[in-house]
Amino acid sequence: MATIEGSLSAKGFKFALVSSRVNELITNQLLEGAKNTLLRHGASESNIDIIKVPGSFELPFAVQQAARKKKYSCIVAIGSIIKGQTSHYDFLSTQVTNDLSKVALDTGVPVTLGVLTTETVEQAIDRSGVKGGNRGSDAALSAIEMANLVKVL
Repeated sequence: MATIEGSLSAKGFKFALVSSRVNELITNQLLEGAKNTLLRHGASESNIDIIKVPGSFELPFAVQQAARKKKYSCIVAIGSIIKGQTSHYDFLSTQVTNDLSKVALDTGVPVTLGVLTTETVEQAIDRSGVKGGNRGSDAALSAIEMANLVKVL
């Protein structure tokens, strides 16, 4: 029986970090977490592209365009969707996550999820580096592993 899994070396891989500008207090922390994780695991700054979009709804389109270029080993989507007074949150969070998954499956380029979906601003702050770790960093680790996994598959 063989176990196939990706390692955690980012050396030689090219990554795109696609980040929403909405809730920038949160997304900037997620973006920094992702970038620092990639660098600590051997990625070079020249192999990390940062792509900014207006909001989380625009993430799937930008990720799709980047994936179609076939120059990235993996793409990390970064955003923060915080529940408000309306049902907008439910529709947006479901649509964004479904569309990001579809991009990965349609293009063959792994996409990892660094998009927070939280009930409150406080929860988002906690998950962007204060108490609950940094979801951007976690998504970057997944990106490294997926890039390596694709290479061995």
